[in-house]
Amino acid sequence: MTTTNTVHANGASYDEGAELHDPALYQPSADAHQVATLADIGPAEIAFYREHGYLAVAQAFSKDEIKAAIDGIVSLLMGEYPDFDHVVFEASARERLPAMGPAERMDAVRKLGVFEQHESRLRAISQHAAMLGVIKTLLHDRTPEMFQDMALLKPPLIGREKPWHQDHAYFDYPLDTPVVGVWIALDEATVENGCMQILPGRHNEPLIHFKRRDWQICDDMVMGTKSVAVPLKPGGLLFFDGKLPHGTPHNTSPHRRRALQFHYAPDDIHKTPPEERLAHFGSEGKDVSC
Repeated sequence: MTTTNTVHANGASYDEGAELHDPALYQPSADAHQVATLADIGPAEIAFYREHGYLAVAQAFSKDEIKAAIDGIVSLLMGEYPDFDHVVFEASARERLPAMGPAERMDAVRKLGVFEQHESRLRAISQHAAMLGVIKTLLHDRTPEMFQDMALLKPPLIGREKPWHQDHAYFDYPLDTPVVGVWIALDEATVENGCMQILPGRHNEPLIHFKRRDWQICDDMVMGTKSVAVPLKPGGLLFFDGKLPHGTPHNTSPHRRRALQFHYAPDDIHKTPPEERLAHFGSEGKDVSC
């Protein structure tokens, strides 16, 4: 069972899931609760995370740190690191990509990853001391190890949906492994340009996933559900549990929505076979029809 939607053609990688989603899948009824800064996180905020599966921070990084991160992404996309090739383009740009110039190509990128070893500015933000201190607490005082680094770029108008899912459904870790995701806004993230939407409190059990537009929770399970939106200014951050259901709708706006996403788990955790993950999170034909 694959959990990716990436295809390769003409020397580039493309994301397959370009079709538009039903608008009823994303109907936020409220905005997420936020604290002002990382320094404002104390026992009450940790308790909030345990109960709701998330914790949003309005300003976790400075303007200079965010500019450095964006500059790092631009360097990766402009080919300044010849050994870096983990770039996935939007499927809707597939026919036009060969004729695009460098600037146009940047607004056709869906995501990039595995960049931490190449780009020191992005490594710095992933290892930010104050952020890691919070993550350690969220991991029950176990030492965090970053095991996934990604930049998620929703280009203006064509940025595709990431359907509802639980990140743990992608990771071959034991089900009881505490996993903390970190989502960092590089541009202003709004409902219109595809900010994160979450289902607070639904992080205590695995949900069945299917390969549809992506490796996702079935639309029938979330259709019409009132979600919580997580709009963030540049430098804002969302901590979220690996089993928190979340998704991001299509970018319908003329504005970019670029973000960094990192995942952390305790450094003493060992991976398990994919079959163990699928026993919890499902496979084709298990219990649910979509």
